[in-house]
Amino acid sequence: MPARELQQQLNTLREQLEQNPPLTEVEREDLHALMQQIELELELETKTQDSSVADNVNLAVERFEIEHPTLAGTLRNIVQALGNMGI
Repeated sequence: MPARELQQQLNTLREQLEQNPPLTEVEREDLHALMQQIELELELETKTQDSSVADNVNLAVERFEIEHPTLAGTLRNIVQALGNMGI
């Protein structure tokens, strides 16, 4: 079930952030905002072709892949889960 997989990935990302990786306050706020956007999509169970959420997650992957590869990996999993849901 893609929604459950996505929720698990969000939980993993949340746990990683709780470990206080060396992020700036802006990076941390951006990730939290992105997580809220994804959670909203989950709650609404939107199946539209609006790819803005997936695009935003992909941008976050690019932003964090060099300095924070673990976070980027989790974000990639979130992109995959969104794709499986048709988002």
